[in-house]
Amino acid sequence: QVQLVESGGGSVQAGGSLRLSCAAFGYTYSIYCMGWFRQAPGKEREGVADIDSDGSTSYADSVKGRFTISQDNAKNTLYLQMNSLKPEDTAMYYCAAHYGDCYSGSPLPGDFGYWGQGTQVTVSS
Repeated sequence: QVQLVESGGGSVQAGGSLRLSCAAFGYTYSIYCMGWFRQAPGKEREGVADIDSDGSTSYADSVKGRFTISQDNAKNTLYLQMNSLKPEDTAMYYCAAHYGDCYSGSPLPGDFGYWGQGTQVTVSS
């Protein structure tokens, strides 16, 4: 079992930055792929970015060049640095993980078996 706990959400004006963190607890030794998802009210959950154990990353087109996913394996912590935030980035952000390597392309919710409780990000214009 793996437990994921997000933190770092908040409210920011457009153009601002936030850094989300996700601490992983439990049996994390075989976790190879971790990712960030978001879900806005009335919309489906969408993949934002994921990262493999070797540091390979993938991003949704909507966040490329603005968001950076990274991980600190020693601390079992995943990060999402979000810059140049836009009002359309407003959503609940979730950390997720699955055993095995990340799949090609943008991360899909159905591929991830472990989820955090979410942290709210609100960007005002």
